[in-house]
Parts: sequence; C-alpha cells; structure tokens
Amino acid sequence: MSFRIDKDSLGEVKVPSDAYYGPFTARAMEQYKVTGHPAHINLVRAFVMIKRSAALANKELKALDARKADAIVKACDEILSGKLVDQFTVEAINSGAGTAFNMNSNEVIANRALEILHKKKGQYDVISPNDDVNKAQSSNDTFPTAMHVAILLNMNDTLSSLDKLIKSLEKKAREFSDIIKIGRTHLMDAIPVTLGAEFEQYAYSLKKAREALVNAMEGLEYVGLGGTAVGTGANTPKGYRELAIKHLSTVSGLKLKPSKNMFYSLQSKFDVASCSSALRNLAVELNKMANDIRLMASGPTAGLAEVLIPAVHAGSSIMPGKVNPSLAECLNMVCFNIMGNDVAVAMAAQAGQFELNVMLPGMLKCMLDSTDMLKNFLPIFAENMVDGIKANRETLASYIEKSPVLVTLLNPYIGYLKAAEIYKESLKTKKSIRELVLGKGLMTKEQLDKALSKENILGG
Repeated sequence: MSFRIDKDSLGEVKVPSDAYYGPFTARAMEQYKVTGHPAHINLVRAFVMIKRSAALANKELKALDARKADAIVKACDEILSGKLVDQFTVEAINSGAGTAFNMNSNEVIANRALEILHKKKGQYDVISPNDDVNKAQSSNDTFPTAMHVAILLNMNDTLSSLDKLIKSLEKKAREFSDIIKIGRTHLMDAIPVTLGAEFEQYAYSLKKAREALVNAMEGLEYVGLGGTAVGTGANTPKGYRELAIKHLSTVSGLKLKPSKNMFYSLQSKFDVASCSSALRNLAVELNKMANDIRLMASGPTAGLAEVLIPAVHAGSSIMPGKVNPSLAECLNMVCFNIMGNDVAVAMAAQAGQFELNVMLPGMLKCMLDSTDMLKNFLPIFAENMVDGIKANRETLASYIEKSPVLVTLLNPYIGYLKAAEIYKESLKTKKSIRELVLGKGLMTKEQLDKALSKENILGG
C-alpha cells in the first residue's frame, strides 16, 4: 500500500494514497475502536447535507470563494448519491461532541473537492477541511444538528413501519369482532370480551404512541446550526444561520427551523431525550401486545390455545412439529433493547456541562439503533405474525361455556353473595352456572337466557 503525507495541527500523518479521509480521521481511527461498525448512513447523509448547505450559504454571503463552494457542493452531491460512503470510517461512538466524525466529513469532502478542481488529495492550502468545508461551523453546532436530521430521517421510516402494524391489527380486530372469549384480570378468568376488542385495543394504544412520537419529532425540527462553539454564532457571517438552515431544509426534505435559543440547542438534549422516551413508551405497548399474543397462543394442548399462530420456521431442533411464537419473542427483545437505549440516552442527556453536552455520539447511536430495529422488524411482525393469526373458535367457545365467572352477570338478579356461592359450587362440582341456577330455582330460563345473552355479555 502506498501512502501520502498529510499535515494537521499536530504534525505529519501517513494516510493511504487512495483515501479521501485525512490526518484527523487517520488519528481517530486508531483511537476509537469501539463497536467495530461504521457510523449510520443517515448520520453520514446528515453531515454531508450540512456541509453542502453551509457552502451554499457562505457562497451567497460572499464569505467563501464561489469556485471552492461549487466544488464542495458537487462533492457533497456525489456522496449523497452513494459515492465515497466507505470513506466515513470513524465509528458511531467516537470523540466527545463528535469532533472526530465532523472532521472525517470535512476531510472526505475537501479531498473530493480538490480532485474536482484538478488538484491532489492533501492540498489543503487550496481547499481546507477546517477553513473552507467547516467554514462558519463547529462540531458543537453541526453534530447536534446532524443528530436531529438523522433521527428525523429514521423516525419517518419508523412511522411508516408502525402504520403497517397498526393496519394489520385493525384488520384482525374487524375479523375477530364477533368472537367472544374469556377476559382476564390478574391472569384469572374475568367477564367475557371479544377477541376483536383486544386487537382493537392494541391498535389504539399504538396509535396513541404514534401521536407521542410525532409530537416529540416536532421538537427535533428546531436546530442549532449557526451557533458554532458555544451558541453565540462566533465566526459566522450575518444572515448565515437562517440561510444555511433554509438550504438544509431543502436538501433533507425536512421542515427545519432555527432554534429559538441557540444556547439551549448546544447545552440541552431535552428534545432528543423526549423522542427517546416516546420510543420507550411505544416499546412498552409493543411488549405488552407481544406478551399477550404469546400467552393466547400457548399450548397447543397444555396452554390457553385461544389463537393459532403461523409457523415461520421449525420451532425446535429436537421436538418435531413444534411451533413457537418466535416473532413475538423477537419483538420482546427489540423492546428490551429500546428500553435500555432510553436509559443510556437519559444518562447522556443529563451528563452535559455548562455550554455543551459532549455525549452526543453515544446518544445518537442509541436513537438510530432503536429506530432501525423498529423500522426493519415491525413490517415483518405485521405480515408474518399478525396477518396469519387465526382464532381457535372451538376452544374459545368451550372456555365461555365452562367458565363459572359468568355468574358475575347474575349479580343484579341473585346478589353478590349468592353469586359467589354458585361460583364456588361450580368449581367444586364441575356443573355449569346455567345448570346450578336453574336447578336451585334462582332464576327463570327466560331471565337466565337474557342475562347470559351475547348482547348482555358484551355490555350491549
């Protein structure tokens, strides 16, 4: 492998000749060996969009030579089309405040811009990663802005995936709307409900969680680009902030706005933490739903066996024919990881000091990991699990017929204490509620038929 010698403020560094990154990145690659994985593609895209927008703003304000700015913009457009992504080599968790990743972006863009101007990589006296690509910027305002952009891009995909699951649940709710089953409280038999009502509730709770996500995303639309090092906007030309954010909104397709308090944008991570907590709350609802489905499908001979679930693969390597709720179990694990990520985000959000929170890369990794899992897996869970669930009608009907809890519906006729006696006798003798009540002459057949009718059972 051949090398070139690049120079930075610390001195000379050997960099592979064909590399578009430069000395800062080369040093960072030796230090930040953490996850073994490159940064998320949406972080790469967010940073490149920021550099493109900054170059356009600086050009229009005559703070950057037009020839340099055009080369920077062209380099950014190439990267946004998918080129040179492998040159963003700094890992997701890197230096405090993400300085290493900001410089990785500056160097890759600078070196490609140099080639566009028919210069050699490393000729930083022509286009400088710091003075030109990073002009009117700091890691302290670009990384928080890139965080918001990357999270919003991922969140939009997550909402689309969540919508598919909600649609599948609503379809099942309609399909199961007339199927009566035993309700359960404390995991014990309770007054009957419909299977459809349970699935309708799952869909409703997820729609509520979706609303909270959308509300949290609105806070992320306010960005601190232009605040530079501490929020004062030092080293930015007049009008830069509004112009750069306008260009960033256009290239990203997001409705971005200047923060109402630039110091807040650099110091506080309230908006990111709020979005994380909304993801956690979605995970709580998803987890409850997955647990219910696992319980309803348990069996098929020694469990509840209220629903039949599709087999996506063999359930066991030793027990032939076994079908497991594997996708529901996978969703459980996704939810556990999201909950853990939320704790990490909260810890990082409270760890800022004075004018800057430096824990940004770790926060962002958690947010992108959580949204990646949701956007990737929820459509699979919807299509391969929910869409294939079938009601075990015979089992559900048998539970209703045999359940002593139906005596609850007789309280208005025979009273709570007498109903409790009938309940206990039914359990002991295995006789049905109907048989005992009629045998003791506590109600007429007409009264009993009305009390135990489908309409009365469902509160109609």
